[in-house]
Amino acid sequence: MMDSQLNELTMIMIGGFLMSAIALIGGITTVLRPATLDKLILPFVSLAAGTLLGGAFFHMIPHGFADFEPLTASIWLVAGFTIFLGLEQFLHWHQSHQVSDRKRQPMAYLIIIGDAIHNFIGGLSIASTFLINPQAGMVAWIAAAGHEVPQELGDFGILVHGGFPRRQALLWNFISALTFPLGAFTAYIISQQFDVTGLVLFGAGNFIYIAASDLIPEIKAHNRLLAATGHFSLFVVGLMLTLFLAL
Repeated sequence: MMDSQLNELTMIMIGGFLMSAIALIGGITTVLRPATLDKLILPFVSLAAGTLLGGAFFHMIPHGFADFEPLTASIWLVAGFTIFLGLEQFLHWHQSHQVSDRKRQPMAYLIIIGDAIHNFIGGLSIASTFLINPQAGMVAWIAAAGHEVPQELGDFGILVHGGFPRRQALLWNFISALTFPLGAFTAYIISQQFDVTGLVLFGAGNFIYIAASDLIPEIKAHNRLLAATGHFSLFVVGLMLTLFLAL
């Protein structure tokens, strides 16, 4: 029993620190041309939107609804959706938010705080999913990682635009990402005394919000037929991959 718990904790912490390491991907902006980076980001966004929705609907929600009555499960799900809306509304976390030069530095710090909260919640929900069902937890991790790549690139760009030197922006982005393993460890500690199924549904609500509010509008904004077809195809690929893993 003790060995099993140690293995779970080890896997959770490895996954947590690997997720934090994705924050360092912002450094790629120093070697790639902006036009090249723009071409790479949208395919990632499209794939991430599909995997986030697939992870939520095919893995996390079925496990949550299996353990809770429908109304209770729905409350947890909507709470996860609503909390992320609150983060964007009150911490101005949204990547496309425009600020004046006078407000750039304070806004950059708000983005760091918002990202840290976002990562902590992500660590809580994904680790909880893993503790209930390891396969579903790994799918949720992959889905979240797919979202983090364009997200961290965007956050890095906002911090640089907000007045941070590139190295300092990369450092702060990584520091804010370290709350993901902290959230994962917190979920493990909570699971020793309480049922964490609610956190799985809470995380599914987060995934649905991020996909529907942040990612899908980005891929819909490009109306050229070839680009739109490619982005939609990658979105469907993300859905199909998570469905295949569920089956």
